Amino acid sequence: MEIKYWSDIACPFCYIGSTRMKKAMKEVGIYDDTKLELKSFELNPMEKKTAKAGDYINHFTGGRKDLETQAKKQMDYITQMAAEEGLEFHLDKVVPTNTGDAHRFIKLAESKGNRDLTEKLIARLYKVYFTDGESIADHDVLTRAAVEVGMNEDEVKHLLSSSKYQKEVVADELEAQQSGITAAPFFVINNKYGISGAQPYEVFVKALKQVKEEESK
Repeated sequence: MEIKYWSDIACPFCYIGSTRMKKAMKEVGIYDDTKLELKSFELNPMEKKTAKAGDYINHFTGGRKDLETQAKKQMDYITQMAAEEGLEFHLDKVVPTNTGDAHRFIKLAESKGNRDLTEKLIARLYKVYFTDGESIADHDVLTRAAVEVGMNEDEVKHLLSSSKYQKEVVADELEAQQSGITAAPFFVINNKYGISGAQPYEVFVKALKQVKEEESK
């Protein structure tokens, strides 16, 4: 089986949804033998790199003060969703920023052919963004995160000083557009079956079992 999914590091539902999918893959017994590929999807590709902690609420209010109470309730709801999956969110600390370099980092990790390294990097980048409240557009932050999971510091710094893997990131986003994918997360199983959004864990398990049964016939 092969699963590819469009996701953005700045997307809370991507973090939650991909966590549920990976748990479901392990439940169904296909995690180790299934190719899993994150496809780049930037929710806000024009996001500036100058945001500060506390700006995240503007994604829910559009800067309108009268919507802050409602927005905080929505943020609390998302935080609770994450907690149910064992994820720690501090949305009040999040620094909304451009995620292009983070996606290029993931491409670099994938190029090593080491899935464990790639998964560790993805998890670390999510934690940097949603838990630690640091900017994933900050090159020092990105470098530290990459080195922490075992990537080569010199190679990481070289990547940041270049445009390497930018074409691959754009190609992923173009593929999404051509496939009619307008939101993330979006999972595609065996290039035939699509699952949109952070569906309940049971939905992922049921879908994987069904595909596994169909493919084995």
